[in-house]
Amino acid sequence: MSHFVFLGNISTGLLGWYIMTCLRRASADTTITNSEQRVVAVPADNPIREAKEDLLERASTARSFAEHILEIDSRQGLVVGVLGPWGAGKTSFVNLARSHLKGLGIDVLEFNPWMFSGAEQLVSSFFSELSAQMKLRPNLATLGENLAAYGDFLAELGWLPVFGPWLDRLRVIAKFLAKQSKGRGGTVASHREKIQTALAALNQPIVVVLDDIDRLSTREIRDMFKLVRLTANFSNIVYIVSFDRIRIEEALAEHKIPGRAYIEKILQFAVDLPEVPEDVLIRNTSNAIDEVVSPVKQPGSFDETAWPDVLMEVIRPLIRNIRDVRRYALSVHVTVRQLGGQVDLVDVLALDAIRVFLPDVFRFMHGSVNALTMTSDEYARNPGPAEHFKKRIDLLLEIAEEHAAVVRAMIQRLFPAAQCHVGGPHYGSDWKTQWLQNRRVAHEYVLRLYLERVVGEGLESFMQAEHAWACMADQQALDTYLRSLDPKRLHAVIHSLETYEGQFAREHVVPGSVVLLNLMPDLPERPKGMFELDSSVYVTRVVYRLLRSIRDGEQIAQVAQSILRELRTLSAKLELIDIVGHRENVGHKLVSEPAARALERAWRDEVRSASADAIRREADPLRILRLAKGGLLPPEPDVIIPDTAQMTLALLRAGRCEVRQQAVGSRAITRSSRLAWDVLVGVYGDEDTLKTRIGAIRASCPEDSKDLLDLADKYLSGWQPDDISEDN
Repeated sequence: MSHFVFLGNISTGLLGWYIMTCLRRASADTTITNSEQRVVAVPADNPIREAKEDLLERASTARSFAEHILEIDSRQGLVVGVLGPWGAGKTSFVNLARSHLKGLGIDVLEFNPWMFSGAEQLVSSFFSELSAQMKLRPNLATLGENLAAYGDFLAELGWLPVFGPWLDRLRVIAKFLAKQSKGRGGTVASHREKIQTALAALNQPIVVVLDDIDRLSTREIRDMFKLVRLTANFSNIVYIVSFDRIRIEEALAEHKIPGRAYIEKILQFAVDLPEVPEDVLIRNTSNAIDEVVSPVKQPGSFDETAWPDVLMEVIRPLIRNIRDVRRYALSVHVTVRQLGGQVDLVDVLALDAIRVFLPDVFRFMHGSVNALTMTSDEYARNPGPAEHFKKRIDLLLEIAEEHAAVVRAMIQRLFPAAQCHVGGPHYGSDWKTQWLQNRRVAHEYVLRLYLERVVGEGLESFMQAEHAWACMADQQALDTYLRSLDPKRLHAVIHSLETYEGQFAREHVVPGSVVLLNLMPDLPERPKGMFELDSSVYVTRVVYRLLRSIRDGEQIAQVAQSILRELRTLSAKLELIDIVGHRENVGHKLVSEPAARALERAWRDEVRSASADAIRREADPLRILRLAKGGLLPPEPDVIIPDTAQMTLALLRAGRCEVRQQAVGSRAITRSSRLAWDVLVGVYGDEDTLKTRIGAIRASCPEDSKDLLDLADKYLSGWQPDDISEDN
C-alpha cells in the first residue's frame, strides 16, 4: 500500500514513510544490502499481461468481454473493437481478454501492423504472420498453408482492385501468371474456398488481435481497415481491433472516406474504455512514487506541508492515464538518484512532472532562473530587471497554453520570489537562507542543480559549510575538515556558515571561533579593491555572530579569554579583541570598556615580549606594530621595532598593496602598486628613521624585492599617488 496517501492522510502518510525510511537507513550498516539494490517495482511503460498487474481493476470487465465474444455467432466472421485514446490501456485490456481466451482453449493469433510499412508489405506480412502462427499449432497447420497461398495471390494482384495504379497491376499480373505456369495451381477463389471450408469445420473460433492500428500512417490505416473488411466474413474468425477512434476517423476522412460510418460498418460491436477515475489515478500516482523513491538511499528532505497542494495543483492535472503514471514515476526515480538528496523531494516531484509533460515550459525555465528566484529587494532600485522578469514569467504561462494554471501553481508553490510577477506577494532576500538550507528550488543554487545536474560553486560551498556546521561543536573535527578543503574555496565555505546564525549556541562559540581564527594565516590572499573582501573579513563576520549569540557581556568576556588562550598568532588575537572591543569604527562593543581595555593591554604586552621572528611571520606585521604602538597608554613602555633587514622587508611587504582602477566606459582594469607610506612612517616614528632602515638593507636586498625598494625610493623622493588610499 502506498505511503503517499491522498487528501486527508496524504501529509501524515508520506511523512510517516519518510521518517521510517530515514530511521531504517540510520540504523543500517553502511554496506549496501540486497534490498537497497532491488529493482524498482514500477514497471516500464509497457502494457500489462497478467491480472495481478491490473491497476485499474479491469480484469473482470476484460473477462466478460472475452466471454461475450464467444457467445456471438461468428459463422460469418466477427469484428469487435476496443476503443480509447492514447494511454487508455487498450493493449492491457486486450492482453487480459487474450489471457482468459487462452485459458478457455481458444487459439489467439496476433498481428502488430505498425511493425511493417507500405500497403504491399502490410498485406503480405498479415497473411504470412498469421499463417506462420497457425503452422505452429498442429490442428491449424493445413489452414496455415492455405492462408499463406491466399495471401500471396492477394498481395501480387494488388489485393484490392479498386485501389492502386493500373500500370503496377500489369506488372504484378505477369509475375502472377509466371507462378501459375510453374505449377502453383488454383485461383484466388479456390484458395478462399479451401480456407472457408476449413474454418467452418472448426468447433471454436480463432481470435486474431490487431493492435496499435492508430500508430500507422494515414495511408496504412486505410489499407489495414480495407484488409480487415476484405477478410472479415471468414467463418470462425474473430478480429479484436484496438485503436483510438478519433485518430482513425481523421485518417479515413483524409481519403474522403466517412470515418465514423466506415468504422461502424466494420465493427459488430465495440467496448469504449472509460477514462481512469480521479481517485484511481491519484492512488496509482502515489503508489508509483512510493515504489520508486523508497529504494533510493538519499531521497532528500521532504516538505510535508507543501506536498498535498503540489500533488493536486501541479502533478495530478498533467497525468491522464496509467501510462503517464509509469513514465512519470520512472523519471522521478532517475532524477532522485541523480540529485543525491540535494533538492527537496516535493520540488523534485513537481519539476519532474513539468519536465515530462510540459517539455517546452521546462526548456524555457533554463533561461528563467533569475526571474524565478531573484527576490524583489535584489533589484528594487532598478526597474529594468523587474520588467524583464515579468516578461519571462508571462512567456512561461503563454508557452504552457492550456496548462497555464499548472505553471501558475508551480510558481506559487515552488518559487515564492516570482509570485510578485503573477499578482502575489513580494519576498525579500532574508528568505533565501531558509530556502537554501531546506534545499528548495526557490533558491538559485538549488534550481540550477536540478536543471543542470551539476553542483555549482555556490551550492558546493554551502554543502561544505553544512558539513562544517555539523561538527561546529567539535573543535578537532571542525579543524580537520576545514583544513581538508581546497584553500581557495575556504572563504566561500566560511561565508556560507553565516546562514546558520539563527542556530548558533553556546557550545559552538569557543570551538568555532578558535578554529576559524587560527585558520586565518592559511587563507589565500585575495586581491584588494574593486569590491573584493579580504579573507579575514569572512572569518570575523562568523566569529562576531558566534559571540553575539551569547548576549551577555560578562559571559562574552569570559568566553573571549578562553578563546584567546588557544589562538596561535597575534593577528588572530587582535581580530578577536577588535570584534568584542570598543575601537572606533571597528569594535562591536560586546564587552564593557574596562574589559576591552584589559584585553588590549594584555595583547600589547604579548607584542612587546614577542621575538622579532615571531612578529615578522605574522600575516600583517605592520598592522600588529601600528596598533600596538598606537594604543599605548601610560605608563606602558614603547614597542620597539627590531632593527633587522628581515623585519624591514617584512614591514615593507606588508605595507604594499595593489590598486585596481577602471575608467568610466571601459572594461579594462589597470593595476598599480602602492605603499601605506604614512603608516610605515608612523610605525618608525619619522621618515628619516624609515629611510635609514631602507638604506641599510639596500645592499643585501634579495633580487625578488628590488621592485619593492624602487617603490619605496619613489616615496622617499616625495612622490605621492593621486589616489591615496591607505589602510587605517
